[in-house]
Amino acid sequence: MQIKESRDAFSSIPPPVAAAPAVADTLHRSMSAWNSFTLGFAVVSPVVGLYAIVSVQTVVTGGGWFAALATCLVMQLLVATVYAELSSQFPIAGGAYKWARQLGGVTAGQFAGVIYVSSTIAMLTTTAYTGGVWLSLFFGWTGLTGHALVTWGAVFLLLCTLINVAHVNIFKLVITLGVYAEVVGSLGVALLLFLFFRQHSFSELFQHMGTGTAPGETAAFLAALAIAGWAFIGFDACSTIAEETHDPKRMVPRAVFFSLCVVGSVVLFNSAALTLAFDRDSLITASATSDPITPVITSSFGGWAEKPFLGIVMIAFLACGASVVKYTSRIVYSMAREGNMPAVLSRLTSDKTPRNAVICTVSLAALGLLFGLNDGAVATVIAFGTGGLYAMFSMTTGVGLYSRLTGRWNPALGELKLGTWGLLINTVAFLWSVFEFVNIAWPRAYAVAPHAPWWQLWAVPLVLGGILSITTLYILIDKVRKKRASKRMATR
Repeated sequence: MQIKESRDAFSSIPPPVAAAPAVADTLHRSMSAWNSFTLGFAVVSPVVGLYAIVSVQTVVTGGGWFAALATCLVMQLLVATVYAELSSQFPIAGGAYKWARQLGGVTAGQFAGVIYVSSTIAMLTTTAYTGGVWLSLFFGWTGLTGHALVTWGAVFLLLCTLINVAHVNIFKLVITLGVYAEVVGSLGVALLLFLFFRQHSFSELFQHMGTGTAPGETAAFLAALAIAGWAFIGFDACSTIAEETHDPKRMVPRAVFFSLCVVGSVVLFNSAALTLAFDRDSLITASATSDPITPVITSSFGGWAEKPFLGIVMIAFLACGASVVKYTSRIVYSMAREGNMPAVLSRLTSDKTPRNAVICTVSLAALGLLFGLNDGAVATVIAFGTGGLYAMFSMTTGVGLYSRLTGRWNPALGELKLGTWGLLINTVAFLWSVFEFVNIAWPRAYAVAPHAPWWQLWAVPLVLGGILSITTLYILIDKVRKKRASKRMATR
């Protein structure tokens, strides 16, 4: 059976961890090591990551946020190392959800699954909302607000759905085109800016911190770290499709780590190129628009570059969106297969595609798009998408650390063997994840729109707290129901 390797790995975990239930259907191993890497690359996406945060970084910090970006990347590489270590031993659909269930128990898995699915769906909604903007710009629609932006976001989601339910080769082609678009649209443009349009010395990368809306340098640096967090999420997507990847114990850890490493390097170079090539006042002025990048690019290369640049960025966003749909739907499929979501979501088509899980994922993200009718509400979705994933990073590294220290997990049984370095990396990754989650969730009036409502400032703890409360109530009710059912059976 295709999932045999994963089951053998799980069998090494000592009691009292419950064994995984028997699996009737398994996903088809149709993804090569290159496909796994490109999917991780597309989800992290230097274009989507950097172009989505550059305007906020410039407005809030005033400049000099390169150091915060580099710090965030280094620390996220430690988190990615923990994910790589876990995936080298437990390569199965669902990734971090399955690890939490196997190492932390059924209840931990339920909480992890809810956090994981809700945050990745928020991430998909955010990608669709921003991707819809680039889609509309490519087709000549400018100055859109409210209903129009939501409509374009829905069109974007529809395209991502079609890519996912089509033959797997179509998906692979789109993701590969997305990687090529990233190379041209981010690395290629940045290289030209750096070589021929550089105006400032390298010291500009570390100047002007604290001259934005943040009240001081320390506040600006912490805000820059929080904003930078969005640029380095999604590398875990490789682990959620492990069941579809050839030789997953060796290839998935490499894809997890190197996708973030390569994308992170490109993001750092791109941010440096943008900062050194343009006047700070120009960046601040452009940041006030829905598209902060195209105006400054065309100002250097000329008006002819606008349409090709928009096309490249649109393809990169579509590759990212399609990858996030695949990434999230595999978590939904895994949870349904375990009995934590409706069983219909675990059904596979004849070509081994969890089409119902894909449709469920896109439908929930489409409902999230309705928040786009209110600028404050959509900002809440964006904040939770980032904060929720860092909550998941905290839980995964925390469960890994606890299991490592208590002997419930023996990392030496995996393909990736880090020895004593593994414990140190896991500890630092956990501390960083908790810090960054708190940093992202921290209410900052200077980082949101003026006169924003109080609930927008507290978006991450409010939404996450609500989700965890509902999940806790469901678990308690389910336990009472099962207890009563067992008593009825015992009295018969």
